[in-house]
Amino acid sequence: MANYTYNVEKQHEKGKLHAIERINALCDPDTFFEIYSAARHNCTSFGMEKKEIPYDGVITGFGKINGKKVAVYAQDFTVQGGSLGKVHGQKIAELIEKAIDARCPVIGLNDSGGARIQEGVDALCGYGDLFYQNVRASGTVPQISIIAGPCAGGAVYSPGITDFIFAVDQISQLFITGPKVVKSVLSMDITAEELGGATIHSTKSGVAHFRSTSEKECYEQVRRLLDYIPHYYGEEIVADAKFKFDERKKTKKIAEVLPEESKKGYDIREVIDCVVDDDSFFEVMAEFAPMSVVGFAKIEGKSVGIVANNPAVWGGLLNCDSSDKIARFVRYCDAYNVPLVNFVDVPGFLPGPDEEQKGIIRHGAKVIYAYSEATVPKVTVITRKAYGGAYIAMCSKHLGADFVYAWPKAEIAVMGAEGALGILYAKEMKDPAQAALVAQKSQEYKDTIMTPTIAAQRDYVSEIIDPEQTRERVARSLEFLSNKTQNVAPAKKHGNIPL
Repeated sequence: MANYTYNVEKQHEKGKLHAIERINALCDPDTFFEIYSAARHNCTSFGMEKKEIPYDGVITGFGKINGKKVAVYAQDFTVQGGSLGKVHGQKIAELIEKAIDARCPVIGLNDSGGARIQEGVDALCGYGDLFYQNVRASGTVPQISIIAGPCAGGAVYSPGITDFIFAVDQISQLFITGPKVVKSVLSMDITAEELGGATIHSTKSGVAHFRSTSEKECYEQVRRLLDYIPHYYGEEIVADAKFKFDERKKTKKIAEVLPEESKKGYDIREVIDCVVDDDSFFEVMAEFAPMSVVGFAKIEGKSVGIVANNPAVWGGLLNCDSSDKIARFVRYCDAYNVPLVNFVDVPGFLPGPDEEQKGIIRHGAKVIYAYSEATVPKVTVITRKAYGGAYIAMCSKHLGADFVYAWPKAEIAVMGAEGALGILYAKEMKDPAQAALVAQKSQEYKDTIMTPTIAAQRDYVSEIIDPEQTRERVARSLEFLSNKTQNVAPAKKHGNIPL
């Protein structure tokens, strides 16, 4: 590594680590090697010819995390505000290109004041080169963005293209235009934290996939994520022996998860915990659209992608945000051949004018598209409710699920009994004298329409299983599907997912 005098104190004064400290905290000890350290800007405008900008404000190189190779870059805010010029952008773009060739993940530490104004269109060229390589790398090697300071203007679109964004409380700032521009255009006073801080992007916008309370915690999360995902397209998922499963404890617990009252909520994570290896569930976007749960886990030591409705929040309904969350995660898993395990308890799509005006049709269609397009092993477990279009969307057999299992109390129908009777027996429901008939028809509907037996007889459900059998069924199904080959798609360039 080049011998520089880093401006570490300036970063420490802001409660932040320096770029090189960040790289060393992220990578295994003594494994990082810098490249393009001698690169310098060639701008002669606005006195730039007199400016010495070491490594053009970004440290680039390669190292190892958990013993496996990675490409890493870190913008240095102490050098010209970490601003991006043509050479700065080229360095990152070339690093990504090398990572594609070398088949390893790319991790970017973003801490920059934005485009280097003095370089004019050349700075924009630097961004363009970077975005182009981000897109080339997508689906080829994982791309991880750590927002370790300001990231504004055009700079936000590089993280926006990448697979996972990590944000840190009181450090991360991510927005198209900063507070000053908002003030001048909209006459609104707002802080950088309120506009684009870690909490905003983790809970409201869904831009950030992980939020940490400190840089140290953030780097630990990144290292953990890299233990779950393939490091390039085509890498085989190998079992990790360190993961175990307490069968006696979990088998008893899973039978007690479902409440007696069918309308009562429960946390689907309790079901997930009883099926996957002990302490292996690693949730993604935990604070955004909590009516759905997505993340990585291990089953018999092998990585899987988990997608679930969460009845603890809004009954597990699908809305615009949860649909986007599910669809994007499904597509990521499919891109890298990570098997999908789906837990379904969904009463439908969220009704009402707000969701309709936001485009629930368009957003919900993304879930249908993502599951239909996915060719990885897909195993679905219906724990309780699966109604209407949401039943179809949540990886039903009709969208290509390889195996669909249902618990005995599962309810599979166009809608619940109350809604169905409101349409089929609307007059009778208004007449108190018809209460006995309505009760009779309600029970008849539950016994003959909603039962999973009907779906099993029609071959829509592979098997009705007791909750205690779920772990074994899922594990054996994934084992059977381990050599699944992709379906031959009709001749086309690519589909047109509803965005």
